[in-house]
Amino acid sequence: MTFPDVILLIFVGLIGGVWNAIAGGATLFTFPALMAAGLPPVVANATNFLGLLPSNAAALAAYKDELRKAGSDLFILSLVSGAGAATGSLLLLVSDPQTFLALVPFLLAAATALFAFGEQMRRAFVRLSGPSRTSTAVYAVLFLVSIYGGYFGAGLGIILLAIAQVIGHTDFHEANSIKNLLATNFTIISIAIFGAGGLIDWPAALVMMIGSSAGGYLGGRWAKKVNQNHLRILVVAFGTLLSVVYFWRTFVVAGP
Repeated sequence: MTFPDVILLIFVGLIGGVWNAIAGGATLFTFPALMAAGLPPVVANATNFLGLLPSNAAALAAYKDELRKAGSDLFILSLVSGAGAATGSLLLLVSDPQTFLALVPFLLAAATALFAFGEQMRRAFVRLSGPSRTSTAVYAVLFLVSIYGGYFGAGLGIILLAIAQVIGHTDFHEANSIKNLLATNFTIISIAIFGAGGLIDWPAALVMMIGSSAGGYLGGRWAKKVNQNHLRILVVAFGTLLSVVYFWRTFVVAGP
């Protein structure tokens, strides 16, 4: 890693930590930044999990009272999401790097769509679930989306929030605390699998963690002072631009 790469990753980690604390969706620019620093796509994806861990975990201390209210649901939710994340991470571990590279534009587009339409999806999911708040179907959905979480994960938070509300945690802050716990849970599981599989670039991850730790702290202090709707528009615009650029690079410049 060159000195400019170190500066880039600290800066991007700082912005990513702030962004995750305020609006979420930091992977849409931290992942490309890791590739710009010279990491192969699969390694950049795995390293990104560790690099952003502080910003994901920082909110848990602030939500300890809400987590206590959630009670026994936390165990089954963590178990199901953890199993899904482990499955997704193992899929990445055995994936052909060229296959993952070809999927990158689609993953970025999917993450952008989740971020853009996540609230509408959350409302529809809650409405369609009706009285079956503890049904097997809800946990099946959690398992499936957690596979995506373990494989790539960007934009997943709004779906986790919906699942928490569907099973009966209708208070927003309580549901948000569950979302943060599940995200932290499957991030740690994925990091363990990626680390054992040799996919993590530890120096790059630790450099990014310096920035994301500070960013998560600052973002937590600024969260209530920033217009989140404006930030969300910026995230969606940037994610759309990235998706177009990577589709162009993968399927037009590189060719079939």
